[in-house]
Amino acid sequence: MNKVILMGRLTRDPEVRYTQTNNTLVASFSLAVNRRFARQGEERQADFINIVAWSKTGEFCSKYFKKGQQVGIIGRIQTRNWDDDQGVKHYITEVVAEEAYFADSKREGDAGNVAFDNAFGETTPGNMGSDFEVTSSTDDLPF
Repeated sequence: MNKVILMGRLTRDPEVRYTQTNNTLVASFSLAVNRRFARQGEERQADFINIVAWSKTGEFCSKYFKKGQQVGIIGRIQTRNWDDDQGVKHYITEVVAEEAYFADSKREGDAGNVAFDNAFGETTPGNMGSDFEVTSSTDDLPF
């Protein structure tokens, strides 16, 4: 199984391009994801992970995601390689986004989130667009 779940901040606005063969939208950006632990006396480290989003997911990311925003990405890891003009082989590992969510708390005057809410309905970090509701009652649990 190849499944990745990330939460981090965009290091730059998504960059949009289109494929030459069938004009498909591709958005790419980098996500700074904090490591879980920090060594004593040191600042917490972050990994900078390249994300690629295709078609509708890419359109959503390019339209609503901005540098500095905290987002959630669900996708898969992909590796690829190519030879450049000098014959040097290059390797890259990236995450192909299959789902993308806002993870920041809602702020007043945030036009991007307001536009999204008006178009698609409100999505909060707690439910991340899910149809499930978490309750504190244990009466209905099957165990």
